[in-house]
Amino acid sequence: MKYALIGCGRIAVNHILAALDNKLEIVAVCDIDETQIEKLLVKYNLQNSNIKRYVNYKKLVDENDDIELISIATESGVHAEIAKYCIKNKKNIIIEKPMAMSIKDANEIIRLSDEFHVKVSACHQNRFNLAVQELRRALEKGRFGKLSHGSINVRWNRNQDYYEQAKWRGTWQSDGGALMNQCIHGIDLLRWMMGDEIDEVYGQTRQQFHHYLEAEDIGMALVKFKNGAIGTIEGTTNVYPKNLEETLYVFGENGTCKLGGKSCNAIEAWDFKDDDPNDKEFKQLYEQTVNVYGNGHGRLFANMIDCIENDKQPLVDARAGKRALELVLAIYKSQKEQKPVKLPLDDFSSLDMVGEFKNE
Repeated sequence: MKYALIGCGRIAVNHILAALDNKLEIVAVCDIDETQIEKLLVKYNLQNSNIKRYVNYKKLVDENDDIELISIATESGVHAEIAKYCIKNKKNIIIEKPMAMSIKDANEIIRLSDEFHVKVSACHQNRFNLAVQELRRALEKGRFGKLSHGSINVRWNRNQDYYEQAKWRGTWQSDGGALMNQCIHGIDLLRWMMGDEIDEVYGQTRQQFHHYLEAEDIGMALVKFKNGAIGTIEGTTNVYPKNLEETLYVFGENGTCKLGGKSCNAIEAWDFKDDDPNDKEFKQLYEQTVNVYGNGHGRLFANMIDCIENDKQPLVDARAGKRALELVLAIYKSQKEQKPVKLPLDDFSSLDMVGEFKNE
């Protein structure tokens, strides 16, 4: 399958590795900074290959009719623009999180993907963690019984050096804050595990230490799910001196689970009323990861390839991408309005938060 990558920054290495691991034919890469392209290709000894280089994503799409799959790994603020262009040209796409910065754009991506019959996957790769997959299976088997509550805690560090690597980071137009950039993976997992459908969200965000940014560095929220369960969210980049954890808890009348590690890559508690011969093994499940991105990109790519070849819906389709985005935007809206917010959101954008912390 012929593949192209748009955006050669920090996360692009995971996409190239996933493409290579899945035996995709890398046809073209694109970045507005040509030096980023060469750096990425040299890293994987691809500099002397026939891979085409572009600084304009439209030219890449227009000049390569045979490409079947494109990754979008640019700054977040242009994800939707590029996605819509690719879809209209009948390209299947994987969009790095968040899939858009507004509900309006997310809805348009979904509409266009239906109209042009292409596959769209939001890149929430942690759904493919081994520990996460086992938790999902337990939920689908009904082992938890009635759900009581759940929580996601993303306690990471991002310092000024990180933000200075790219001027778009921490801006409302192109990035958002800790919840939108770093914590949206965990937020996706919480919503997916707790039943997806939400009644109401109450959130508070602050900019405690990163006053050189526009957006938040800490956010907390209470989520009321339609099934009666309650969820809590804590997401921050204020942890000293380095990333501490990404931990997901699910509590039910007949089961308790805690996924921990740096990116929900380990089962730290696994207790159920009913017996399963594999439970002892699950209690020791720890997936070694190189960094907080985990090992899920390759599996997400494999899922997407299978869905393109066999006309199936990706595990993390465009609607799933919208749900994760919607929950973050609901927390932002709650902060802005200082009151609980009902879902679904008709429309809200990260740009509606401009000026939120200007007086701090």
